[in-house]
Amino acid sequence: MSTGMMTALPKTTTERKSGVRFLAVLTVITVVAVAAGTYIGLFYAGRDIEQGDVQRLFYLHVPSFSGAFIAFAATVVGGIAYLRTRNPKWDTLGLAGVEIGLALALINLVTGSVWARPIWNTWWNWDPRLTSDAIMILTYAAYLMLRSGIENPEQRRRFASVYGILAFTTVLVTFLIIRIRPDTIHPVVFGPVLTDASMMATQGDFELDATAGVGLAVGLNTAIWSMLVPWVLMWHRIRLENIASRVNALRLKLMEET
Repeated sequence: MSTGMMTALPKTTTERKSGVRFLAVLTVITVVAVAAGTYIGLFYAGRDIEQGDVQRLFYLHVPSFSGAFIAFAATVVGGIAYLRTRNPKWDTLGLAGVEIGLALALINLVTGSVWARPIWNTWWNWDPRLTSDAIMILTYAAYLMLRSGIENPEQRRRFASVYGILAFTTVLVTFLIIRIRPDTIHPVVFGPVLTDASMMATQGDFELDATAGVGLAVGLNTAIWSMLVPWVLMWHRIRLENIASRVNALRLKLMEET
């Protein structure tokens, strides 16, 4: 059994069982929290005066990007830690961060497109925010292609770590671009737009305090999708990768014995 595979294994059966129980409890808490946040967004928050019920998509659209941000940031942490320690567990964290972040980013992109149809009268336009969001998603999709194209495990982990760190620049650009570009029509939910011209160009903007419950719904769902959803999903993905590593290690051991 290789050293890399051994480092991915939990130390004891007791620790594995304890971790599984804690993850199960955390998963239930996350499911309940997401359900509660969804209920508040759909039924407690008032109907937006300007946009109507389509504005409720923001209770998923904004939180899903926040969750993707956290997951992609975890990839940066995993990449830096792997380059420092060469411990494969950090590469597994980086992989989990990309896969979960990519899924959440796609939710953000799809819900934004559905929202744009009645508000902007189009499913898509090449607004700076939408363009940077699409580039971000393609960048992380390329990360997965990079991993699948390198057979040597050490080389794959090293290249993926460096790529995962550099790719985070696309996340920062996507987050900041609506705050620094005066020609965007994408609304800013948190934080003011920096120029009067950009405020005039924004289409579909809304005030958190203008309608009862909107601020609570956006804030609560963002907290849930930032502090619970990505972490639980990444933990499940890491467990799946560790199980696959154990199975592969046993397979190699059986091949050596035969």
